[in-house]
Amino acid sequence: MQFEQAGDFILNKLEKEIPAHLCYHNIGHTRDVVNAAERLGRAENIPGYELKLLHVAACYHDSGFLNVSHEHEMESCRIAKESLPAFGFSPEETDRICGMIMATRIPQSPNNKLEEILADADLDYLGRDDFFAIGDKLYHERGLTDRDEWNATQLKFMQAHHYFTQTALNLRGSKKQDNLDKIKALLQ
Repeated sequence: MQFEQAGDFILNKLEKEIPAHLCYHNIGHTRDVVNAAERLGRAENIPGYELKLLHVAACYHDSGFLNVSHEHEMESCRIAKESLPAFGFSPEETDRICGMIMATRIPQSPNNKLEEILADADLDYLGRDDFFAIGDKLYHERGLTDRDEWNATQLKFMQAHHYFTQTALNLRGSKKQDNLDKIKALLQ
């Protein structure tokens, strides 16, 4: 299998073809998720072959935004199923990659360790210092104009969210709570 080539193929496509109005779901977000997934995968002691599958899934996880916004995870899986066989991926491997992609769908519902890792990587920013800057990109991408409504949405989302892996909890849990507290303060 050509793991590296499969990832490079979709990353190049995203870099060149993602719609310009997508200031959150763009190549920057995808690269961020790839880096977070690899960091979490190594920390969770994922073996090499599975780490490579995780890398490919992270590269493809939002590729559906090339064509649609609604149900983009399903479109990401369609793109993966269409392109991965050319890189030597079996139907079973492609299905595992699609399982990871679908685990990022909100509300997240991963069924195994790799799916948990990609779900955590996709929302890694919730527990980081750049949370508000990244959230601002999503606010603009959605064309919103009411900050209080946005903050209320963020509050509800963050209260319902939880990280699945112990590594993400350890790395991001405390800062996520700080960010949540800051949102609460903004709403008072």
